[in-house]
Amino acid sequence: MDSRDVFALTEKGGDELKYGSTRLSLGALELLVLFDGKKNFTEVTRSVKAYSAEELIKTAQSLLRDGYIEIANVEPELLIDMSFLTGATPAAGPAGPPPPEAHAEADVAEHRLTLDGYYVSIARRAATRKRPSAGSVYSDKGSWTYCVLVIEDNPDIQRSLRLLLTFEKFEPRLAGNRSEIVAELRRVPSPDLILLDVNLPDANGFDILARIRQHPVLKSIPVIMLTAQANRNDVLRGIAGGADGYITKPFENEILVRGIKAVLGY
Repeated sequence: MDSRDVFALTEKGGDELKYGSTRLSLGALELLVLFDGKKNFTEVTRSVKAYSAEELIKTAQSLLRDGYIEIANVEPELLIDMSFLTGATPAAGPAGPPPPEAHAEADVAEHRLTLDGYYVSIARRAATRKRPSAGSVYSDKGSWTYCVLVIEDNPDIQRSLRLLLTFEKFEPRLAGNRSEIVAELRRVPSPDLILLDVNLPDANGFDILARIRQHPVLKSIPVIMLTAQANRNDVLRGIAGGADGYITKPFENEILVRGIKAVLGY
């Protein structure tokens, strides 16, 4: 057994924790609780102080042999530098003031946001339907599943968006703070679209947008900004920074889905 192995519960292991009666030792039960399919064996056992390393290895081997745990299929990660998201200084924005066309588009965007609740940049609207980064993974013929990364710290909004996106046949991924954002942007395949909240507890949505647009691997991912205020300065800043669209909060589900589909080209 490799100390870097990542373990997850099998159905048998999950059942063992659900039901009251068990013949497993306390150490085995503690490991079952801690194996989450994300942390490797070394990371898990750091928090277990009552047993020696040898005892923990033997216990894990026994759980693996008896079918309570299995080696997890860990999501691969992009081997790219993500320190751009953890820098203390704001990302550099576009050089110089926004061009006149950006001001004109901001005027149109502000008007459409007030009327419709969403705006998709005409300059960045997909002319044809984009192919998902994961390829064709939805079972219906001619249909694709797109992955949407939701960067939003409000748990109620996160929950609502997860349910909505799942219902609409999207694959939702969620991030609510800087460390979760970094983890999600490392995952392979990359998201097909990002819904980005402007105001986050430990990050700024415009700064994240600027850093994504400067990144060689992530720069082409469409980004729709979620904002509670549709003021002209914020809209102008987003357009100049490379946002593909804006949606005001609170939003209607139909409007959100319409905006996502417009950016993806269908």
